[in-house]
Amino acid sequence: MSTDQAADTALLENFYACFSKGDYRGMAACYHSEASFKDPVFNLKGKAVAAMWHMLCEGGKDMRVKVSGIRADGGNGFAHWDAAYTFSGTGRKVLNRIDSEFKFKDGKIISERDEFSFWRWSGQALGFTGLILGWMPRLLQTVQEKARGNLEKFIQAHPEYAEQ
Repeated sequence: MSTDQAADTALLENFYACFSKGDYRGMAACYHSEASFKDPVFNLKGKAVAAMWHMLCEGGKDMRVKVSGIRADGGNGFAHWDAAYTFSGTGRKVLNRIDSEFKFKDGKIISERDEFSFWRWSGQALGFTGLILGWMPRLLQTVQEKARGNLEKFIQAHPEYAEQ
């Protein structure tokens, strides 16, 4: 394993260790200042990435994270993680299975792309409605809009995340 691979792997191990403890500050320290994040719900850049993790760590009081398959190779990183938590919007239990791909710059995460089944997530988080409508683009758009609105309110309440 090259020095860069070892350092990138250690960075991801630290990132997920912080996540498991709800340490959003430690997570934010793993990101480059120009970082981007994308998953089925969020598409973020810069400080909004750290704000999202802060919001999710604060809101996910019962969140449990289990990570596996952390590896880094040639400037790219990969991990699988399961997040078990209560979805605040409905009080329903969720087990979300996520595959993450990372890119690194200057010893930090410059981009993260998380993939998960929105249909599977929506069935757990939203119940029957999510199970029946989770494949429809309109439900995804509604969830994206609500999540983005929640993040914007969170950033307003935490001005350290406001872009200058």
